Amino acid sequence: MPNARFEALVHGAALALIIGWVLYIGRGVFVPVVLGVLVVYVIVGLTRLLGRLPYLGRSMPSRLAYALSTLLIGAGFAFAVYLVVANMDSVLARGPLYQESLLASIQRVAVILGVETEPTWISLRQDLLAQINVHRVIGSTVVSVTSILVGLVVVFLYASFLLLELRHFPAKLAGLSSDPQRIARIRQVTSDINTRIGSYLALKTFLSLLLGAVSWVIMTLYGLEFATFWAVLIALLNFVPYIGSFLGVMFPVAMALVQFADLDTIVMLLIYLSAAQFVIGNFLDPYVMGNSLNLSPFAILVSLTIWSGLWGIAGAFLAVPITSILTIVLSGFAGTRPIAVLLSRDGRV
Repeated sequence: MPNARFEALVHGAALALIIGWVLYIGRGVFVPVVLGVLVVYVIVGLTRLLGRLPYLGRSMPSRLAYALSTLLIGAGFAFAVYLVVANMDSVLARGPLYQESLLASIQRVAVILGVETEPTWISLRQDLLAQINVHRVIGSTVVSVTSILVGLVVVFLYASFLLLELRHFPAKLAGLSSDPQRIARIRQVTSDINTRIGSYLALKTFLSLLLGAVSWVIMTLYGLEFATFWAVLIALLNFVPYIGSFLGVMFPVAMALVQFADLDTIVMLLIYLSAAQFVIGNFLDPYVMGNSLNLSPFAILVSLTIWSGLWGIAGAFLAVPITSILTIVLSGFAGTRPIAVLLSRDGRV
């Protein structure tokens, strides 16, 4: 009996390694498909919200609601593309100015610390002058963002085809097996996934848009350049657990460092953006979403590490939904239910 358990453990570990290797090698194929599925969930959730609108929602045909939801998501995507294209030349042109401002900010910090005349600082400053090239960093960032947007075109294409096949999905489920009990179990698992993931993405999208709007107001009041772009980025980073909030503050503050000569402005921007993240993340988020996914914080952290390692930035965005789906699937079978219990927050699956 112990030998059988050991063999099962070895086989399970080998299977996990093989699956991980396949996911890593095929990330160029898998990532757009999974993102396309999640976009469909967002569109379906938005369609349900449109159906709940007073007066208009009840009388709206389902096809029209789906078309409006798809149009809204497409408009958001087009707006993101416009932000990058419209600001690309301006950002590149201001690169030298940003570099001068950044070096001036570093020098002011040295003055405040009283080390501006120290030989070590003088040597370090010379090294910084040789290493820092804001124009090159901005150029590589623009290229990376552009490639991501091109990839999103493929994602939106996958989502469009999935939407066309959505009405045939129940019939496909019914044809998976001739055993009625097995079909009922599959439908139950699928229904749980649709409910939890759909609710999570819809509510998370709402909170992310709210966080982006609040951050945009703060950055606009302080005169931060490209505030709309940073607000969109903050909204997107809100989907990444734990580190998303940190990066959502650090990126605009880094922009402030190279734009403003006044340290007080930079510090106040840091404080207010952090406060917005703290209030929405620690008060509104738990109040609105509750424990909709019932995932252990430790499991979320581990999944974030694993999926980021496998799929990079996309893996960080997909870690929570994928882990939730795996937990629901594992809980539907007696042999894998203990794993789902370990992944859950409170042991109830």
